Amino acid sequence: MTARQEYRVEGLPEPFSHYTDAVRAGDLLFVSGCVSIDEHGQVVGEGDVVAQARQVFANIGLVLAAAGASFADVVKVTTFLTDIDDRARINPVRQEFFGEARPASTLVEVSALVLPEFLIEVEAVAVLP
Repeated sequence: MTARQEYRVEGLPEPFSHYTDAVRAGDLLFVSGCVSIDEHGQVVGEGDVVAQARQVFANIGLVLAAAGASFADVVKVTTFLTDIDDRARINPVRQEFFGEARPASTLVEVSALVLPEFLIEVEAVAVLP
């Protein structure tokens, strides 16, 4: 049996439902979908997908750091957008956080996210150093 460890990360609000911020299974870290919410549970960047993307990736960064990882360790991301045309607007933000690292990626347009204010949600998988 592979070791399993759950992460609840300081600086992130309590989850909306029955999940944790990330789960480590062996050398893999599975980061739950992150939305644009701050440590106080407030939506950041309502109506602004670029501001929301910055908060989403900042939240992912907190989770990665808690597990001893960075964006360079991310091997897969899945991005959910409520408007697929926002892809071009969020790509520069994504590059700010990932730098030269290029993870495998999937982009999906969805009809809604957990709250109507959310325009983007991103989940990730990293290989821990």
